[in-house]
Amino acid sequence: MNKKNTSSNDLAVNRRASYDYEILETYEAGISLLGTEVKSLRDSGGNLQEAYVRVMDDEIWLIGASIAPYKFGGQLFNHEERRDRKLLMHKREILRLKEGVKLKGLTLIPLALYLKSGKVKLKIALGRGKKRHDKREALISREKQREVERATRHFT
Repeated sequence: MNKKNTSSNDLAVNRRASYDYEILETYEAGISLLGTEVKSLRDSGGNLQEAYVRVMDDEIWLIGASIAPYKFGGQLFNHEERRDRKLLMHKREILRLKEGVKLKGLTLIPLALYLKSGKVKLKIALGRGKKRHDKREALISREKQREVERATRHFT
């Protein structure tokens, strides 16, 4: 089985999130999925690139995530690819996230879908969007770090 992700438990990763957002806090949430969605995720069929998390009526939802239809599921028993999925968290955590989004102007970002004890979990973050100059600074510092690593590797 050919895995695209780095960790064996990661089903889908939003690699662009750390580039576009300054991550302040991370949370773990359960996710309500259908059987064919879980099978498709285990077969590397998930994508979180355009997904976001929204708090609506004291419930938390994952919107815009793409889970490919299960290739062995047929037409009748398969799921809709981009449906809204309910996230499962404690009420006080949801209220804390809702307060952070409303009062502080922060954003909820899905980071990764992964397996934990046989159940699919979603790692979400409370973050602030980076400005263009912040992204440039991150690229410059990453490039300097690579040059230092190359130089030390060359001399040892």
